[in-house]
Amino acid sequence: MSPRRNRPRGGGRHPSQDRGGDGGDRYGLDRRETWRGETWVVRQIGGGSAAKNYRCPGCDQEIPPGVPHVVAWAEHGPVDDRRHWHRACWNARDRRTTRVQRSRNAPRY
Repeated sequence: MSPRRNRPRGGGRHPSQDRGGDGGDRYGLDRRETWRGETWVVRQIGGGSAAKNYRCPGCDQEIPPGVPHVVAWAEHGPVDDRRHWHRACWNARDRRTTRVQRSRNAPRY
């Protein structure tokens, strides 16, 4: 019995490596998305590259180190305005509303 081969025969590239020029959802490559009439630069960050705690603007929860996430910023805005989002929060950004944070005893008016 011969050992299992993990590489495709014929020396060809793996189908996942034959993506178009935009890179799809590959880590570290920028793509452009339009949201609310503005063009955003979106970058996928892998778990190994995520070394700090970030606060997701979509759910206001912390993104701990080692968790893959998305970094997005306005294309024609300053790069300092980058925001780190959970992937699910970025994909659901049109379905989310802004929540007002209140303490338990605060009035609701």
